[in-house]
Amino acid sequence: MSTGRILLVEDDKDIIEGIDMILQSQGYEVYKARDGIEGLEMIDRHEVDLAVVDVMMPRMDGIAMTAKLRKKTDIPVIFLSAKSEEIDKIIGLNIGADDYVTKPFTPMELLARINSQLRRYKRFIERLAQNNQNSKIHTIGGLEIDENTVQVSVDGKAVKLTPMEYRILLLLAKNPGRVYSAEEIYENVWHERAVTTDTVMVHIRNIREKIELNPKEPKYLKVVWGIGYKVEKQ
Repeated sequence: MSTGRILLVEDDKDIIEGIDMILQSQGYEVYKARDGIEGLEMIDRHEVDLAVVDVMMPRMDGIAMTAKLRKKTDIPVIFLSAKSEEIDKIIGLNIGADDYVTKPFTPMELLARINSQLRRYKRFIERLAQNNQNSKIHTIGGLEIDENTVQVSVDGKAVKLTPMEYRILLLLAKNPGRVYSAEEIYENVWHERAVTTDTVMVHIRNIREKIELNPKEPKYLKVVWGIGYKVEKQ
């Protein structure tokens, strides 16, 4: 089982092979690139947990690459540099790097920095997931449902729903992308076995009239024909 997925962006063949060897020996999956352009292409093609990026490279250097990378992902970035000037370090950290290793370095030093950054990032992701799980405000595009105040708004404008309409919309919005049959909606909202689902269809139509700019071409609440209803992921 992989310990993690590391992207190495370095134009020195000996350095990249040495880092690759130590990382693979520790169970890491390693992707390699020779400059910032290739590094960004790797980010687009693969799931990466951390990037080790050389500062000085041809075509696109590490600082320019990291500035672009930060528009795509918040994974940890460790800079490698042959320079030890403080200004170089400040620029790197300000542009979005998480740590900085000056050449020459030992493989074990770099490995320790990688392990440390991955532990921090894992804790960050876990806290973020926990906060999202505990959140009582559900936002899908311009649609927002606040469980604390039992209020619904679309593009900042309040929408008045009946209690049943609110419960149906909340059920679907808390699980965006999941398709619920009319029977599932009825049993989740009314808490009894579905005998008829006509009332669900009426409520769905009313919700659409209230939250959609064009109910005939809904943006949020959609029908999956023959299956049920869902709130579309945005």
